[in-house]
Amino acid sequence: MMTFYPYIKLVHMGAAMTSGTLFVLRALALLAGMRWPRAAVVRYTSYTIDTVLLTGAMMLLTILPAGMFANGWLTVKIAFLVAYVGLGIAAFRPARGNGARTALVVAAALCFLQVYGIARAHDPRGWLLWFGS
Repeated sequence: MMTFYPYIKLVHMGAAMTSGTLFVLRALALLAGMRWPRAAVVRYTSYTIDTVLLTGAMMLLTILPAGMFANGWLTVKIAFLVAYVGLGIAAFRPARGNGARTALVVAAALCFLQVYGIARAHDPRGWLLWFGS
């Protein structure tokens, strides 16, 4: 299975960047009062990208040797990834007010940034490493 590692990682990284970009575009458009972010084709595209992202994360978790993530970075990253997806879904619910929606969007974006920081650092503290924690 390690033969497929570079391909799985590439698909996972591409899905992560696509997911984050689409999320930001949809969130900004929704906060601006546009209707296209809730269109079925956009929603289902987003769900598909996030499914590929989570599947890639789980595949990487299962094929990598345990010593590579002994400090728990990958587990913490996946937890933040699940939080990002959940907060993103909650932010796009129609019953939300703008204040709650903005808070959910900011929380999801912070989770996404922490996922990226953890992935870059291979440490569960992610960006906190550079802030002296």
